[in-house]
Amino acid sequence: MKASYWPYTYQFIRPAGTSRGVLHQKPGYFLEVEALGFRGQGECGLLPGLSLDDRPNYVEALEQLCAQIQALGTDHWSAWAEEGIPNEVYQAWQPWPSLLFALEQALWSWAADQAGRGAKQLFDTTFCRGEMGIPINGLLWMGDHCYQSEQMEQRLKSGYACLKMKVGALDFAQECALLKDMRHLGPAELELRVDANGAWDANQALARMEALAAFGLHSIEQPCPSADREALARVAREGAMPIALDESLIGVHTAEERDRLLDAIQPSYIVLKPSLLGGARSCEDWIVRAEARGIAWWVTSALEGSIGLSAIAQWASTLENLQGYQGFGTGSLYQNNLPPRTEVRSGFLWML
Repeated sequence: MKASYWPYTYQFIRPAGTSRGVLHQKPGYFLEVEALGFRGQGECGLLPGLSLDDRPNYVEALEQLCAQIQALGTDHWSAWAEEGIPNEVYQAWQPWPSLLFALEQALWSWAADQAGRGAKQLFDTTFCRGEMGIPINGLLWMGDHCYQSEQMEQRLKSGYACLKMKVGALDFAQECALLKDMRHLGPAELELRVDANGAWDANQALARMEALAAFGLHSIEQPCPSADREALARVAREGAMPIALDESLIGVHTAEERDRLLDAIQPSYIVLKPSLLGGARSCEDWIVRAEARGIAWWVTSALEGSIGLSAIAQWASTLENLQGYQGFGTGSLYQNNLPPRTEVRSGFLWML
């Protein structure tokens, strides 16, 4: 039983504007396992400034995880691959969500290799077999008005039926002008989503949502900071459009905490990012709790490279109630991405 890791630094083709500033590069780590002659791999999707596990001792934790895997032996590893990560191990590693998801990926790909599919096709679904695509939103990255307008035109020409735009960073009038252009240039059925990344307080959010409602938006993500649950509950209750929670889910681990959050805010949607929330098992728990309350959801990648993005999309394809547009349009951000496992065609993500 062998376990190891290797670091990798992604270089953005163009500096990426995010809610945590402008990124020129992104750290990456990969977990590798080998047992019984089969191999598994998982990407540790660490996102600086946002991940719960963005801490100085990250590498030490990864080394500890590798040591724990090696100490298991092949029998226990095979049991994990078949039955899932034991509860006590899962609980112990919750403070390291990206490592938990990398461990899940390594288990999936090892099991796929053992099953004869090779380590790249993680599950036996129509998407994983390359027989159908998953509809995704076209994301407009932060930048000046000209850059966002250029992106909008490119996404529409490429056939996207859903566009998502960051708001709260530019002059609000310019953001409204761009949304007006999208409505004018896009097809009548074009779905528009916006993401504020917690930019506003409750009063600002309500006023901005009132103005944005003129563009027939599907939803707005995280209009207020995750720490201000009272504000989020108010805009969910009084706002002119549905809200989705994103950053609010990070670091909320226990059943009681999750139920309390959803009951207090009562959003229309939640956004699931496995690398930030502790992997597939954690996201599936969020789904159960959300659906019990009539809250819808979608899945989004978080700047992972080709391996992590492929794993997220393949896992999503196994979900029974996967509907609408997912956030998987991050596969062409890096000038040094690893060999692609997916590609986007006319607004759909396909396995290669």
